[in-house]
Amino acid sequence: MAIKTILIIEDDRFIGEMYVRSLKKADYDVDWMIDGNDGLIAARNKAYDLILLDVMLPERRGTDILKALRGGDEDLIPQTKVLILTNFEQDDDTRAGMEQHANGYLIKAEITPSKLLGVIAQLDATTN
Repeated sequence: MAIKTILIIEDDRFIGEMYVRSLKKADYDVDWMIDGNDGLIAARNKAYDLILLDVMLPERRGTDILKALRGGDEDLIPQTKVLILTNFEQDDDTRAGMEQHANGYLIKAEITPSKLLGVIAQLDATTN
């Protein structure tokens, strides 16, 4: 199944607007949530092909969202890919825990919109 719908859970307005603009220009259907609670609700209520999930969010951390969606007995979003986005280097255990439930881990400072599109294309290629 090709990636068409993307949920961005990102509180940095500059980064969020940049991602939304570049993803929409590339013909993705994009929703953007600024806080963790709204992001978790959106992820539970609509089927997305991909979630771009920031770690440091108001109201609820990205790690808590990931745990709520995939950390229990049941994967609540089995058809959805998840890319973790952060500017903070995590300790090895924290990063390994997140990567166990995600499809990728990206440092925001290293990801331009064109690089993000390339990562999504690679992820999409592994899905098909």
